[in-house]
Amino acid sequence: MKIILQTVKEAHVDILGKTVGSISNGYLLLVGFTDGDNKEIVTKMADKILKLRVFPDEHGQINLSLFDVKGGILSISQFTLYANTKGGRRPSFVEAMRPHEAEPLYDYFNEELAHLSGLHIETGVFGADMKVHSINDGPFTLVLNSEDLF
Repeated sequence: MKIILQTVKEAHVDILGKTVGSISNGYLLLVGFTDGDNKEIVTKMADKILKLRVFPDEHGQINLSLFDVKGGILSISQFTLYANTKGGRRPSFVEAMRPHEAEPLYDYFNEELAHLSGLHIETGVFGADMKVHSINDGPFTLVLNSEDLF
């Protein structure tokens, strides 16, 4: 499982010109799955994300969590995180989990974020053509890879 986490001042996702998910201050998460990912990994990743301290305190030190800043989460499915660009010019996506397997894990991930945090989680629509808009804060971006973390 890979996640790109960006701290944002605001973010929203549109489908066919209609906003389907929106947050002000918080996290924009781009979420991808690969073969072998399961609910245990998803739960660990959700817990890791919620416990990160990545927002600056009053002294400019990266010390505050999402809860400390009363932030929100916008979660977007992103199979392209598993693109392989080693050969040729066209990315291969064979490392991305098949949609019929990834969608339930994506739903479970968002449910775990909500369950563990008590927050309402905003999302895009799995598999849809989405337009994601954000104003990055910092910018501050992390790449979280379950293979590296667990």
